[in-house]
Amino acid sequence: MAVLDDAGRAVLAELAAALPADRVLTDPDTVRPYVHDEAEWAEHGAPIAVVRPRSTAEVAAVVKACARHRVAVVPRGAGTGLSGGANAVDGCVVLSLERMRDIVEIDPGERLAVVQPGVVNDDLRAACAEQGLWYPPDPASAPWSTIGGNVATNAGGLCCVKYGVTRDYVLALEVVTAAGEVVRVGRRTAKGVAGYDLAGLLVGSEGTLAVITEITVKLRPSRTAPPRTVVGFFDTLADCGAAVAAVTAAGLQPAALELIDRHCLHAVNEWRHAGLPEDAAALLLAQTDLAEPAAGAEAEAIASAFEANGARDVMVSTDPVEAEALFDARRLAYPALEQRGDAVLTEDVCLPRGRLAEMLARIDVIADRHGTFVATIAHAGDGNLHPLIIVPHGDAEARTRAQAAFDDIVSAAIELGGTVTGEHGVGLLKRDGMRRELDPGSLAMQRAIKAALDPDDILNPGKVIGQ
Repeated sequence: MAVLDDAGRAVLAELAAALPADRVLTDPDTVRPYVHDEAEWAEHGAPIAVVRPRSTAEVAAVVKACARHRVAVVPRGAGTGLSGGANAVDGCVVLSLERMRDIVEIDPGERLAVVQPGVVNDDLRAACAEQGLWYPPDPASAPWSTIGGNVATNAGGLCCVKYGVTRDYVLALEVVTAAGEVVRVGRRTAKGVAGYDLAGLLVGSEGTLAVITEITVKLRPSRTAPPRTVVGFFDTLADCGAAVAAVTAAGLQPAALELIDRHCLHAVNEWRHAGLPEDAAALLLAQTDLAEPAAGAEAEAIASAFEANGARDVMVSTDPVEAEALFDARRLAYPALEQRGDAVLTEDVCLPRGRLAEMLARIDVIADRHGTFVATIAHAGDGNLHPLIIVPHGDAEARTRAQAAFDDIVSAAIELGGTVTGEHGVGLLKRDGMRRELDPGSLAMQRAIKAALDPDDILNPGKVIGQ
């Protein structure tokens, strides 16, 4: 816990007067799980308290108290982030939105839902499915991550290659500003261009511009056609990259196109006894959700692209159980590697799809140069790579090599026309990379926006654009 100064004592006194006692945590043992997210290597500080509000009014009370005394506020969802974006800073109040879990409304006629930020992604998807509707954004952390966190980082997922990322589904937001005022931005209508797109601006802002307290998302009709799954086994990662480029060049649009390398397959087998093949360098996993007969035609075209680009074996399946098992392997890759007891430093670079093969080759070279173990999973269909750098705990030399590899991967992505983060956000880990990627004019505009909306820099200070 942070050492209390006069401002901290004043804030705690105001919070105790304004909120029920169970909302404010100050015991070190109960506070400890809230001080950082899943970015194991990102620094974090010591908060003076964790507050778990249940309503927008309580959020506003917290922010107003902190604003009066210029105490930092760090918003937090489920803590599943991988960039340090929810990490505490010294002397802050961590504002955990996990208890704001209401699904306020699902409107089948307008195809929208209104939810509080603590609603878990999979819980919203299940509630929508009961009414024949579908919320497409599906990050690998969907069983645990919250909609508020997904919005804060503009999360992607397995199906975003066809259906888009979180920003594509956010219609409106209710937020609490840095002054503690409650503001609504966006609209409920299918179209609307009145004024600046403030909702779009706040999606992906990682809690640095406002605290999100309610989200209105658009929905799609549930998919009814049984999916066809195509699996290709490749002896080199470069062939995988070439196959992805070929699928795109052919004008095909699978609902998912994922890459899992042999290291990830081995880890999932070791953890869950999944019986996945490990002798290939990697597999590509594609899925089409078109209605028949178009689904069959698309699946065969994808299989042909795989075969023409070096796949040694290709299978097409309509078995939903088999398909779910394969996609579970993709989702479980990261936690499976963590089960080995090593530290995992997660990259999140995104490349033009035509440069994917080159980037995969560069990752191999970088891993060899630094003597570092790198496993790779990817949303290959949109060029979003997640190299996972594995380091034994307590090995300082290996950690130094891994950090150098991390930096080189970021540099390689920028050199190839890519971006330093496709979906995990900037947080703490990607600040330097973002500064290298963006031109000075763009950075100046972003700092001006931050200064206008949060002049005292109390909202998640130090994240994204930094100090």
